[in-house]
Amino acid sequence: MIPVKFDYVRPATLAEAISALADGGEDAKVIAGGQSLLPLLRLRLAYPDLLVDVGDIAELRGVSDQGAALRIGARTTHYDIVGDPLIAAHCGLLAQAAGTVADPAVRHRGTLGGSLAHGDPAGDLPAVILALDATLTARGPGGEREISAADFFVDYLTTALQPGEILTAITVPKLGEGWGYRYEKFHRTAQSWATVGVAALARRSNGTVAEARIGLTNMGSVPVRAAAAESAAAGAPATRDALRSAAAHADDGTEPPADLHGAPDYRRHLARVLTGRALAAAAGV
Repeated sequence: MIPVKFDYVRPATLAEAISALADGGEDAKVIAGGQSLLPLLRLRLAYPDLLVDVGDIAELRGVSDQGAALRIGARTTHYDIVGDPLIAAHCGLLAQAAGTVADPAVRHRGTLGGSLAHGDPAGDLPAVILALDATLTARGPGGEREISAADFFVDYLTTALQPGEILTAITVPKLGEGWGYRYEKFHRTAQSWATVGVAALARRSNGTVAEARIGLTNMGSVPVRAAAAESAAAGAPATRDALRSAAAHADDGTEPPADLHGAPDYRRHLARVLTGRALAAAAGV
C-alpha cells in the first residue's frame, strides 16, 4: 500500500529536530532507521502530517563509557551494537539479542532507540533493556528527563514519551563480576517476530545463583519482568534442575496474547521452557 501524504524534514541538530517536532504538533512523528515506522505507514496504521528524520544527527549515535554504565545513542543501529567492543565487554546480553533481530538488512538500518520508542512487546530489545535495568533519556521543549525502563513501556505500542519528546540515549549499567547472560527465543521463521523471548541474567556465587533478572518478550501488552521466577532463582543452586524449577514460575502474573502464532497457554509453556534454558546458560550450567 501507499502511505498517506505527509511533509518531511531532516534536521541537522537535535535542537532543530525538537523545534520541528514541536511545530508539527501531535501529528508529527520521528523517524530514524524506519524499520518500525515504515511498515505502519504503508499499511496506513500511522498517518502523520510530518516526519522528522533524525538520521543526520551525529550526537544520537555511538557508545560511550560513563564509568559504571554505558551510554548508547538512540540512533545506534543493531549492527553497531552487535560489533561494539564496549557492549561486548560490559553488557553482552544486548549484543547477543541484537544479533537475532530480523535479518542483516534490517539490523543495518534499524536503531535501538527506534525499537524502544515503537514499544512493540514482540520486539526483542525492549525485554532486554528491561532486564538490564536501563535508563532512557528523552529530550523535548521542556528539557531533558530520565525514565527507567520499568516505567517506559506503558501499553501496547505506547511508551512514556510525551508529545514533542525525542528518545536520545539509553544508559545501561555495566555487568560486574560473576554475571552471565542468555537471550532465548522461539519464532516460526528465521526473520519473524518472537512468539516468546527470554532475556536472562544470572550472577553466580559459591555454586548458587545470587541474583537473577529475567525479561519476557511477547508475554503481555508490554515487555515484562518474570518477578516470581527471579525470586525463585535467587539463592538456588546453580544446577539445571534447580533453575528449571525456578523457571516454572516464569509465566506467573503474565497475560500473553492470543494470535495466529500461539494461544496464551502455548506461550506460557514456551516462557517456562525458554526461561529454564536461558537461566541455565546464564549461570553456566
